[in-house]
Amino acid sequence: MTHTYNITGMTCTGCLAKVQGLLQQVPNIEKVDISLAEGTADITMKKHVSTADLQQALATYPKYQLSEAEPHHHAMSINDDTENRTWLQTYKPILLIFGYLLAASLIAGYSSAFNIMTMMRVFMSGFFLVFSFFKLLDIGGFADSYSMYDVVAKRWRGWGYIYVFVELGLGLAFALNIAPVAVNTIMVIVMTISLIGVLQSVFNKRQIRCACLGAVFNLPMSTVTIIEDGLMILMGVVMLGLM
Repeated sequence: MTHTYNITGMTCTGCLAKVQGLLQQVPNIEKVDISLAEGTADITMKKHVSTADLQQALATYPKYQLSEAEPHHHAMSINDDTENRTWLQTYKPILLIFGYLLAASLIAGYSSAFNIMTMMRVFMSGFFLVFSFFKLLDIGGFADSYSMYDVVAKRWRGWGYIYVFVELGLGLAFALNIAPVAVNTIMVIVMTISLIGVLQSVFNKRQIRCACLGAVFNLPMSTVTIIEDGLMILMGVVMLGLM
């Protein structure tokens, strides 16, 4: 059975992720679809869960208030906008970023006789600088979204804040070519830990947002996220092998 509720207090996708995570922890809840624009939630249950129990799940965050919607009201799923878009439209932001990074890497390679180490270093520097930039636009929202699936952030939300600056530091270190062995080792470890949470979410078919571009874009968790993290790990391993 699916019931619709009104939820107030949500101001960003980070809030959405937090509310969704709290409600999904309630026993007998199968799925929570939230529309940030409408301030509503469609909650699918194995068996009926009282409104009081749902409200209790949000009690630790009093700014979020849940109430029953009118019976005839229909809320749009948080995934409606992505389901109505093509694959290309959904992943356009990431594809554009990777296109720019690839172009920058080729330009850098052209000026260095296409040295593979230089090209990968430029790509990885741009990757971490760009992705940390989008996360910094709403670091709180990113931390909330990241805590939905990352194996470390789920246990300690503060890791979401630290992770942003780890990415920023890696981007600067790659740009300046500082301690390449140490930097690549740290990067491989950090990205591998991140990939574990991504794999768990994708294989369990959890309908959550990918936090790779922070809370700015509505990107679903998918195999694209696996490829993104896997590519960075592979490049780091290759660079370590060539040193």
